[in-house]
Amino acid sequence: MVPETWQQVQGAAAPMLHLLDGFLDAGRVTRGVADHLLRTCHPERLATFDVDAVHDYRSRRPVMTFDTYRWVAIQPPVIAIDRLTDATGRAFLLMHGQEPDSQWERMIQATLTICSEVGAGRLYTVTGIPLAVPHTRPTGITRHATDEALVHDNPPLIERMDVPGQWSALLQLRAGEAGRVAMGYVAHVPHYLSQVFFPQSVKAVLQAFMDDTGLVIPLTGLDDEIAESLSLINSEVAGSPETGELVSALEDAFDTAHERLAPVPTADEIAAEFEKFLQEREQDQP
Repeated sequence: MVPETWQQVQGAAAPMLHLLDGFLDAGRVTRGVADHLLRTCHPERLATFDVDAVHDYRSRRPVMTFDTYRWVAIQPPVIAIDRLTDATGRAFLLMHGQEPDSQWERMIQATLTICSEVGAGRLYTVTGIPLAVPHTRPTGITRHATDEALVHDNPPLIERMDVPGQWSALLQLRAGEAGRVAMGYVAHVPHYLSQVFFPQSVKAVLQAFMDDTGLVIPLTGLDDEIAESLSLINSEVAGSPETGELVSALEDAFDTAHERLAPVPTADEIAAEFEKFLQEREQDQP
């Protein structure tokens, strides 16, 4: 804990984003949002967790640097909460780092205790899921929350589904049980881009976050990243007739669905894409 930073935010009802690198993050949306906020919103350390107690070093080994004849550096894992400042000077909090490998409930209780003691406001998180949508159309957003009134405009994606757990999802569940308001944004990432960074989705969830909180997040650099990403994607699509046909078919389906005011895939399509994404994740694990 850093007392000076603690005093600056205490009692201000600052909203808190919790963006830990976890199992599910199509398009690297969670990591992309965290990196952008740390780069543009002047972070100051509020609290640091004992990562040694919850990190499995054998499954996720930190990067070390060897120079000529000796080890000179390490990039250690970290789980921390920082105080950030938006473009108007308003403070908000960001919990970032790697999802804990163990002691989830103890970490959640510690996080909720910090939120209570510092007087934090609502909790927010973001992630991406792979769906059969084209990259040439605006990124869709699905909200989820402990209060049904906050998600009343959502398209009816699915009614019920069992998926592997995430720490941030469990934090939202426990926060709701404790009487806190917590919500999140799920970006609809083109399934054929689920394993690469998709900055278009980062901008979409940041816009939704700003709409709900009134914060003004600098979007510096995002449009350039989006333009560069789309240029590379379109180049790849142009070089593959098969991929081009897939994108065209997705565009037709997307446009037809929006004309009918029901821009959603079926539950079976969602489940199939989700299972495929999980299989690809498992194959990529070291």
